[in-house]
Amino acid sequence: MPIEARVSRFFMRDVFFIVGPTATGKSEITADVAGEIGAEIVSADAFQVYRGLDLLTAKPDAATLAKVPHHLIGTMSILEEMNAEKFRKLALGAISQIHSRGKLAIVVGGSGLYVKALTHGLSITPAADPDLRAQLNELSLADLQKKLRELDPKTPVDLKNRRRVVRAIEICMLSGKPASGQRTGWSAAETAAASTQGIFVFRERDDLYQRINARIEAMFENSVIEEVRAVGAMSETAAKMIGLREIRDLLGGKTSILQCVVAIQQATRRYAKRQLTWFRRQTNFQPLNLSVLSHVESVKWISQKAHLAFAQGND
Repeated sequence: MPIEARVSRFFMRDVFFIVGPTATGKSEITADVAGEIGAEIVSADAFQVYRGLDLLTAKPDAATLAKVPHHLIGTMSILEEMNAEKFRKLALGAISQIHSRGKLAIVVGGSGLYVKALTHGLSITPAADPDLRAQLNELSLADLQKKLRELDPKTPVDLKNRRRVVRAIEICMLSGKPASGQRTGWSAAETAAASTQGIFVFRERDDLYQRINARIEAMFENSVIEEVRAVGAMSETAAKMIGLREIRDLLGGKTSILQCVVAIQQATRRYAKRQLTWFRRQTNFQPLNLSVLSHVESVKWISQKAHLAFAQGND
């Protein structure tokens, strides 16, 4: 078995995953599950890892965080770049520390690529080249899309995502091979991925969308505008937080508060839809519809599954 798969299987032995789209209630349920089974939580959220902007990133509230130890929430400067490789290193470090204390670990989050970095490992791709990156950043999105299609006709990359298109072109040019072909490096860890266990939580669309809309309204009631106003410089990664651009437009007088709220609600619903698609296609975790269960029922059901998974992992 390749070394990546062996490492993943070893670290994932006492790890249980709870994944799903934003606003499903993952954080609250996971904290109670962790309390039931004596586990600690590792967050797999691309934006909650940053310090500050607690409202905008929908970090768990103080009461939830106090229930059990949480890791990788509010631990990184907003000036730092974040990616799947860096997350994987940080998460494996946190998991190792949890295991050293004789505790179990639950990974919770909705950042699909970060979850997959743990379950499957990462394919080996060339490091970024500053000069090439600067050249590519001079091109329009249309030119970048055309270039990527020429270099990698089978590319699975979202062609509307400029950052990912640039990175895919960079990989093609630096390696001399299509970026899509190099993603098969994940298959080296399929054995380990198959052994990871977890739950994919979701809600009925109307239920989820109502929760998203209510969350955004609550953010504004709790002064998210002032939170964003106080933020200065930030990394390119951090600047991609949903709602940041919309609130800055509001502060700049480019839109009304009602238009701002509606725009963030819409962007968040679209993000949730992408998350649902990702987790349905990329994981073999057992699905659980939270819309048909109470909070207590959900915690009990997941706790039982986690107990069984940890018992099997240590046979």
